Amino acid sequence: MEIEFSGELVEWRGPAPYHFVPLPLDAADLVDEVKAEVVYWGVVPVRARIGGTDFTTSMFPREETWFLPVKDAVRRAERVELGDVVEVRLHVGRD
Repeated sequence: MEIEFSGELVEWRGPAPYHFVPLPLDAADLVDEVKAEVVYWGVVPVRARIGGTDFTTSMFPREETWFLPVKDAVRRAERVELGDVVEVRLHVGRD
């Protein structure tokens, strides 16, 4: 499944700050429709693209949606900072 959306880069503080793009509710609903087929250990594996940078990661549920982790290397390559709105293309699943 392919999903495209835009979202704001947010920070979640833990032992170190982590950056995420929460999915809009309509995109989260699409993930929910297929999560039973792809979920493992409570997370959903994805291939993502922000700008010209592709990366793999796993989304996890939080605050009634899914949070897409954005790696530091992706943020640096695309010059994305906290609060920026980014365009995301997602392929949901392991393949």
